Amino acid sequence: MAEKEQIVEYLKRVTADLKRTRGRVRDLEEAEREPLAIVGMGCRFPGGAGTPEEFWELLHDGVDAMRDFPDDRGWQQFEGGARPQGGFLETATEFDASFFGISPREALEMDPQQRLLLETSWETFESAGIDVAGLHGSKAGVFIGVNGADYPGMLNQAGHESLGHLLTGNAASVVSGRIAYTLGFEGPAVTVDTACSASLVALHLAARALRSGDCPLALVGGVTVMSTPGVFAEFGKQGGLAADGRCKAFAEGADG
Repeated sequence: MAEKEQIVEYLKRVTADLKRTRGRVRDLEEAEREPLAIVGMGCRFPGGAGTPEEFWELLHDGVDAMRDFPDDRGWQQFEGGARPQGGFLETATEFDASFFGISPREALEMDPQQRLLLETSWETFESAGIDVAGLHGSKAGVFIGVNGADYPGMLNQAGHESLGHLLTGNAASVVSGRIAYTLGFEGPAVTVDTACSASLVALHLAARALRSGDCPLALVGGVTVMSTPGVFAEFGKQGGLAADGRCKAFAEGADG
């Protein structure tokens, strides 16, 4: 009789453990499928789109945002043959350094990509109606996709002597770290460079971090600001630029 009671008690414990295990597995599976909410956005795009609403209008109206080389980047001496066109930000050289407590000396040596991300990150939280101060010290994460940094090359060509901020102002790792530091976030700060897919990969990593509980909120973005025409020169030598400056990937009329 005692042996039967022991078996019954054992089966009860095993059944309870199995029930808890199944519940845990179900919770994990549901977490993998849990929907994620995008609560705010900030952006800068060629064609004068400085807000998500303006970007939507640009897409809705079918605006061609391609233009000649900008006049504020010193590219007049481009030696890559015919001057190609591209999608350029009209305000890439502008930055409100004092708003972020950054000195003019440091701002000068910061890659425009870092400056742009700081401003659009702040605008993203404004769009979401979230007080950034309330997130200070939180585990909020930052995931940013980048692709190259040629700003130091431009400074060198201009004969600029370092003021002590070139390293932190241009290192890819600092792109996400500066945002986290400025906003007081203590969660993951990840910079991703997988070329053209960098922003998408950053979004993927942020989604996984949210669902795994690594962070309760994630700021995700991507940035590309060309400080020199070096990319155009290289692709021009490879025959990779379309004659009319328009990308026609996979099309029969592709010419770049």
